[in-house]
Amino acid sequence: MAATPRKGAIVTDTTPFDPQDFALVPSRTFEQLVVGEVFRAPSRTLTDAHASAFQAVSADNHPVHYDAEWAVAHGHVAPVVHGLQVLAFTAPGATLLPHVIGEVFVAFSGVQCEFLAEVHSGDTLYSQLTLTSLSPDLEKNIGTVTADVTVHNQHSEIVLSGQHRYLLRLTA
Repeated sequence: MAATPRKGAIVTDTTPFDPQDFALVPSRTFEQLVVGEVFRAPSRTLTDAHASAFQAVSADNHPVHYDAEWAVAHGHVAPVVHGLQVLAFTAPGATLLPHVIGEVFVAFSGVQCEFLAEVHSGDTLYSQLTLTSLSPDLEKNIGTVTADVTVHNQHSEIVLSGQHRYLLRLTA
């Protein structure tokens, strides 16, 4: 039953309300995804505050992450941002991918990565996910999506490379 507008309210739209009308992008099924599709996240610049907050959450108190003198004395140019914080920049939720697969998403089933270069406060990071494999398991009615993930810095260097795996419900 549709809600009755309050007295004096101006009603200009008489179409029935549908939450799907508010989706950022049309959702798609596993079968509609395409190997090679790229999902990019907006660039983000890391600050000392971000590094400090991650240190507090992770409880990783190694001085390489916060002590500039210690970091330099051990061969670094500055304190190094936590690797897991850089990995967090590959979170699919920073891209449109979860909106695309929202209706059939089952689980984030795996992650693997390599840290290729140091990241420091002040670096701007650019992450992307590229779909590289779509493997349906008809018996289980599940499809595995594999995505290569990369994070570049503002100098066009790849600082992280890896893979994600997601499970999606099959619809066909």
